[in-house]
Amino acid sequence: MAGFKVKELFKIEQKPKKGLLALEWAVLVYLLFTLGLMFFMRDSLHNMDSMLVFRIRIVVLTAVLWGVYRLAPCPFTLMLRAAVQIWMLGDWYPDTYEFNRCFNNLDHIFCGWEQSLFGCQPSLEFSRLLPWGIISEPLDLGYVSYYPIIVFTALFYFLYRRQQFTKTSYIILASFFMFYVIFIFVPVAGPTFYFKAVGVDIIEQGVFPSIGHYFENHQDLADDCLPSPGWTGGLFWYLVEVAKWAGERPTAAFPSSHVGVTTVCMWLLWYARNKKVFFCVLPLAILLFFATFYIQAHYLIDALAGLVFGTVFYFFLSVTYDYFNKR
Repeated sequence: MAGFKVKELFKIEQKPKKGLLALEWAVLVYLLFTLGLMFFMRDSLHNMDSMLVFRIRIVVLTAVLWGVYRLAPCPFTLMLRAAVQIWMLGDWYPDTYEFNRCFNNLDHIFCGWEQSLFGCQPSLEFSRLLPWGIISEPLDLGYVSYYPIIVFTALFYFLYRRQQFTKTSYIILASFFMFYVIFIFVPVAGPTFYFKAVGVDIIEQGVFPSIGHYFENHQDLADDCLPSPGWTGGLFWYLVEVAKWAGERPTAAFPSSHVGVTTVCMWLLWYARNKKVFFCVLPLAILLFFATFYIQAHYLIDALAGLVFGTVFYFFLSVTYDYFNKR
């Protein structure tokens, strides 16, 4: 693995990129797409004004970052353009809830599929079968490794595969937006919200009632989701709870973007041609997969779908980037 020098980060580029980066185009396309949805759904949306203001902020931020890079075109300002947009994904995520709570909830359908496929609800049985801290803590570690895996993948490419950094950051960010589009139109809250809403005892009887627009006005995490199972005194259990309280909403269960984006990152690391790095991250990715339904954030079918969608998105975005980059 070749090293890098800090001073190289601030070396002015001889041929700076003039236009928008691919990931910035992805941001603007998603912004315009959701802006169109806002227009058609304006009578149903609860926070139209704040959603519009957020989009104006994104446009201004993108312009400012582009301007900073043009004034000082170097690897650092290029990384800044990508890093800030990836950071803003956390603010785009709750946006999906604003859209999908206008539709009827679909958890009862996914619960039925889960029961038909596995003969039980794995998100209930897994944690009951293995409730001990020696199991829950590693799984919780895997779950909270989600963002570190993303950051690590992007930084690895920036530091050691610089020529492919813009492509990597585009693939990561665009895959998020593709998941977000699905979340908007497939309103599945996940076991932790749905089971709490209808009652675990009802679920155990094999009854999965439709709850319609229940989550349109229910998003108080103190009351509307189940506590994470496992060792409640564990550090990583606590971090999972903090993560849930910080930004979770009754949305985005199918497919699991935790599994999906992690799958995208694993493909990126595999094609980085560095087996040591890939196999160091792989155990965390495996733990994350099982953790998604162990902590009841997702159904097992959500996690499996995450593997499929993540793989499809990775190859689709790789091919499209290469195609348009050659034109």
